[in-house]
Amino acid sequence: MKIYKTKNYDEMSKRAAHIIASQVILNPDCVLGLATGSTPVGTYKNLIEWYQNGDLDFSQITSCNLDEYRGLSGDNDQSYRYFMNHNLFDHVNIRKECTYVPDGLDKDSDAACKAYEEIIEKVGGIDLQLLGLGHNGHIGFNEPADEFPKTTHCVDLTESTIQANKRFFENEADVPRQAYTMGIGTIMSAKKILVVVSGEDKAEILNKVINGPITPQVPASILQLHPDVTIVADEAACAEIKVGTYNYFKDIEKDNLCPCSLLK
Repeated sequence: MKIYKTKNYDEMSKRAAHIIASQVILNPDCVLGLATGSTPVGTYKNLIEWYQNGDLDFSQITSCNLDEYRGLSGDNDQSYRYFMNHNLFDHVNIRKECTYVPDGLDKDSDAACKAYEEIIEKVGGIDLQLLGLGHNGHIGFNEPADEFPKTTHCVDLTESTIQANKRFFENEADVPRQAYTMGIGTIMSAKKILVVVSGEDKAEILNKVINGPITPQVPASILQLHPDVTIVADEAACAEIKVGTYNYFKDIEKDNLCPCSLLK
């Protein structure tokens, strides 16, 4: 596991974008696993900027998103399909037909989950999976539980997750109580995993993820077993991590480093 500690959210976003950009440049037809929520937004803004500057080409990229609220259509402004269109897809030359999000309107949860697993298998699996980190250690919508769920499944959201997400809705009652999400096994099958973490409110859980026991009560702790995980976190999020317990890499990139320089 590698951890890049950055000064603030903006540097975290740029560092994470560099890693994704490198993947796109070196493997232009790769499959990206993408995440939603507030943390990845800055990363997506950097990718858009570099595409607009002519440094990136998404024309051969395929993407599979982690999750989607159950019961929301893709044109609902709180759906994750809408989020991805607004924050990335509408601004780069990715083929929309090659961007996949679980079908939130499929009332047959078993069918919806099976179909999504089949899509991931059909595209050849995830080359690089981007993750955020929930306050309770969830990744995707894999909440603390008694076991690690293997494949895409329908999950009941915990109260802490509902409270964390209610800021995106007009009323708390509007927050969906269920979601479709890739399972832990699906996430762990990705060739590479990139986790972005920001803010002092994530410091305690990040330390548990890195230094605590591997337990389904802290779902992201399973990442300790993946052979290629990179965590990019700002100083506030790293506040409780003890020096010496992880591979620490100082941010040595210039502020104006463009992704094309990654090939030099």
